[in-house]
Amino acid sequence: MSPRTCPCRPPLLALTLTLVMAVGCREPAETAFRTSTDASSRAGLTPLPDGVLTGNEAGAVVRLDPSGTVVWRVALGREVATRPVVAGDSVIAGTVAGDLVRLALSNGTEQWRLTGEPPVLTPLVTAPDGSSVYVVAPDGAVRALAVETGKVRWAVAPPKPDEAHLDTRRGLPAPALAGGLLVVALGDAGLRALSPAEGGIAWRRDVRNVVGLEVKGDVLYASTRDKRVWALQAKDGTPLWEKALAEELTGPPSLALGVLWVGASKEESPLVLGLDPATGKEVARVDLPDLLTTTVADAHGELLLVPTQGRQGRLVALKRPTWERAFSLRTDTALRSQPVVLGEQVFVLGRDGRVLSWKLRPPERP
Repeated sequence: MSPRTCPCRPPLLALTLTLVMAVGCREPAETAFRTSTDASSRAGLTPLPDGVLTGNEAGAVVRLDPSGTVVWRVALGREVATRPVVAGDSVIAGTVAGDLVRLALSNGTEQWRLTGEPPVLTPLVTAPDGSSVYVVAPDGAVRALAVETGKVRWAVAPPKPDEAHLDTRRGLPAPALAGGLLVVALGDAGLRALSPAEGGIAWRRDVRNVVGLEVKGDVLYASTRDKRVWALQAKDGTPLWEKALAEELTGPPSLALGVLWVGASKEESPLVLGLDPATGKEVARVDLPDLLTTTVADAHGELLLVPTQGRQGRLVALKRPTWERAFSLRTDTALRSQPVVLGEQVFVLGRDGRVLSWKLRPPERP
């Protein structure tokens, strides 16, 4: 049979073209590792220059390197519900049983432990110089502890019961250091800004039921349960703008790629909204496969990484300036904490306690 009439030639040519296209098409992300912490987790990830820290419901604090190898693991006995924080060469972690522990960052060696404290359900915050850690109790009391010794530097009493009706079984939004002040959100008691040095009240603002806080320079952003986003002058709490939204807000605000992002839901359809940080004007609206309940991150200066908390746990990457979907990574576990990006590598924490990581390739230029 002549080659001209051979029935095998066209399929062979098609296969060759398919292989060439497959070789030439680059996957947007390459799996780096998947490591279990051996228990479910709601703590979130703490970035390090060479890896991440996390905690889990079994009471373990775990340090991982970029390959997913466990550098050290320390058992604290009860659930670590908020991410550990780094202060200099130390790690401070708390448990739901009211333990506060200082560990050596290098090897996890315990340096001091406080017991009988209020449950640690609100994320800890450390002073920029690493000398103090700020602890907010479920009832709204605030304390500053010396990192070196664990001793109380100052304490502020909780709001009166008729000022704030707080559910002490749940944590409060993470405090924020803004404009040289420590800003705490106390439910329907609103915002309070405290002096980090002695705890004195610098200002109060009647911005109630805050979902989360974000800071950029001297501006403090807040999202609230009454469908509003605020921008405040951090030094005195003066409102710069206020945006009333039609959508239910599902998470705290976060800044990435020059836009203020917030998770929302309209008629049970999840989405992420982008606002102009200077004016509050809506500049982006993107549908999501599931709710965004935490903050976003950015990678390569072009990609917005959006973690969703559905059962499939998709990490959705949107590409600016159109914010079209670049790709989506499925984790099969809910993502409820901010991704951590270190160079070309991204880390996420699943609700099932797995830490998953990918190496992201830069988006292809048109």
